[in-house]
Amino acid sequence: MISGYTQGGIFSVKLNLYKADGHKINKSTFQLKKDIDSILSLIDTSLSTYNPNSMISRFNRGENIVPNRLFIDIYKISYDYWKESKGALDVASGPIYNIWGFGHKKGKLPQESEIQHLLQNYGMQYLKDEITCDANALFNGKDLLKNSKDSLPELNYNAIAQGYSSDMIANYLYSLGVKDMLVDIGESYCAGLNPNGKPWAIGIDSPIDGNNNPGADIKAIWHSEGKSCGIVTSGNYRKYYIFNGVKYAHTIDPRTGYPVQHNLLSATIVAPSACAADAYATYCMVIGLEESIKFINSKKELEAYLIYKDIDGNMKSWKSEGFTSSQE
Repeated sequence: MISGYTQGGIFSVKLNLYKADGHKINKSTFQLKKDIDSILSLIDTSLSTYNPNSMISRFNRGENIVPNRLFIDIYKISYDYWKESKGALDVASGPIYNIWGFGHKKGKLPQESEIQHLLQNYGMQYLKDEITCDANALFNGKDLLKNSKDSLPELNYNAIAQGYSSDMIANYLYSLGVKDMLVDIGESYCAGLNPNGKPWAIGIDSPIDGNNNPGADIKAIWHSEGKSCGIVTSGNYRKYYIFNGVKYAHTIDPRTGYPVQHNLLSATIVAPSACAADAYATYCMVIGLEESIKFINSKKELEAYLIYKDIDGNMKSWKSEGFTSSQE
C-alpha cells in the first residue's frame, strides 16, 4: 500500500504490482509513491483553495495566471455539471458558502438581503462556458465574465476535486498496466480485485450527527464485484452547526442561497468515474430524497444507496437495483 498526506487528509493506494499478462509493472513502490506525490502536488498547486499560492487562489484574488490543462479541464467539467443540474452544482458559489461559515471565511447567520446580493453577483450563470486563451497567455477573472460589470468570480472545486484526483491517480496506474487497484483520496476509485483475490469492499458510515471517525459506525458495506468505478458518499452529519435549535448543514443549495432542509442524511453514488460519483453525491444532497431517487433511476450508469429519516425520525435506506451491498 502507498499512502501519504494530501488535500487536508490521508490518501491511500492499494494495487497489484502484476499486470494481466503476469508481468510485473516497470515501477518500484518507491517510484510509484514519488510519481503519485508528484501528481497530487500538481493538483494542489493548481486547484487547491487551501493553498494560498495555488493557481486557483491567485485567480480568485484577481491576479493574472497562465492556466494549465488541469485548470481548464476541471472548469469545463464543472460547467457541464452546472448545466446538467440546472444550477444545483455551482463551483462559482463560494461566497455563499463563506457567508454561512462553511467556506474559507468565518460566517454568521446572514440576512436575506445579503444572500440575495450574493445570488445576484456570483454563480456560473455569470461566467463563460469554458476557458479559452492562447498557450502561455495571461488570464484572469475578468476574462471569464460574460459581462465586464459582473463581480469577479471565486471558484471552488471542493465538490469534485477529490474524485477528480482519484481519477487522475487511477489513470496513471492504468497507463502502467495496473488492473487491480483501490485509490482513496477521501473519495474512492476501484478496479479489479483486492489482495485476497476478492472484490473490493467499502463501508458506508452511519450518518449520525458527529460521526467524525470514518469506519467507526458502519451502516452497510458495498461490494464492487470487480467493477471499475468510483464510489463516493456525501452527507450532512459531519459539517454543520446548530443555532437557536436549528441545524444548519454545509450542503447549500446555490439556487436559493440557503442550507438544505430535507430528510436525506447521506447519498452514496457508484459511477463510471470518481469525479462523477463525487458530483452526483453532492447533487443528491442538494435535491433531497424523492428527486434523488428519480434522478438515479433515470441514469443507467449510476447506482446509489440513500440513507434518510422517515416521518417518525427513524433511519431508513433506499438502494438502486444494481447497488451490491450487505447490511452491518
